[in-house]
Amino acid sequence: MTDDELKRMVRKNYGQIARSGSSCCCPSGCGCGPSCQTAPVHDEISRKLGYADEDLKAVPAGANLGLGCGNPIALASLQPGETVLDLGSGPGFDCFLAAGRVGPEGKVIGVDMTAEMLARARENAKAGGYSNVEFRLGEIEHLPVADASVDAIISNCVINLAPDKAQVFREAYRVLKPGGRLMISDTVMLKPLPEPVRRSAGAYVGCLAGAIEKQTYIDLVKAAGFADVQILEESPVSIDCMLNDPAATAIMEEMQLSPETVERIGEFIASVKLTGTKPN
Repeated sequence: MTDDELKRMVRKNYGQIARSGSSCCCPSGCGCGPSCQTAPVHDEISRKLGYADEDLKAVPAGANLGLGCGNPIALASLQPGETVLDLGSGPGFDCFLAAGRVGPEGKVIGVDMTAEMLARARENAKAGGYSNVEFRLGEIEHLPVADASVDAIISNCVINLAPDKAQVFREAYRVLKPGGRLMISDTVMLKPLPEPVRRSAGAYVGCLAGAIEKQTYIDLVKAAGFADVQILEESPVSIDCMLNDPAATAIMEEMQLSPETVERIGEFIASVKLTGTKPN
């Protein structure tokens, strides 16, 4: 598939999630792909990803769809008055948490390429009375953000969906102020995926086929100009939940894979928390 075709596929998938208010929801908490579960299950996934009960209570109802593969807010050490940018902000969950940390003197900008997600995020912002949060339509490869204008960038399991990850990191570097921080959670590949999975459109949307090798990921961040690049945490991505997830069902049907084969995919993909700094 071409890059444009992949982007259209991702927009369609996350547009459906935004309209239905559902996402991957399972006890294992993989955080990727659509499903139809309830808010309590979304909260349980988020707890497994590192969010506290206080975080879940602090955001408007409907802001947490159980998306993501970690908690970048926990890494960001956000300070009052800072400007924060969320790459792939979805319904605004991490943006609203960041808003509480930077306070009324700070600002949070969420960028998402899915119009339905932006509409949902803006509704959530209105419901929660957030005056220091705004959401912009755009691709993370071409950010609608001024040069050297933000203090910190966060992102949660979104960059793996971008076809041109090198361009994403170049854009992140451009919009950060000198001394600004990159704090992201994402999925990386520990060893090459089986070819049928790598070529699967369903696996791409499910945060599998879009993942790249861990060292390549680190190298791309460094090549964009970031210093002090390091992975702070790494954990296996649980694929058990995919057996009850429509995205996984589509993958299995598309490639005629057995449930046992799908379970083994967890050997290939990890969730990481990565940080880097733009030099002064």
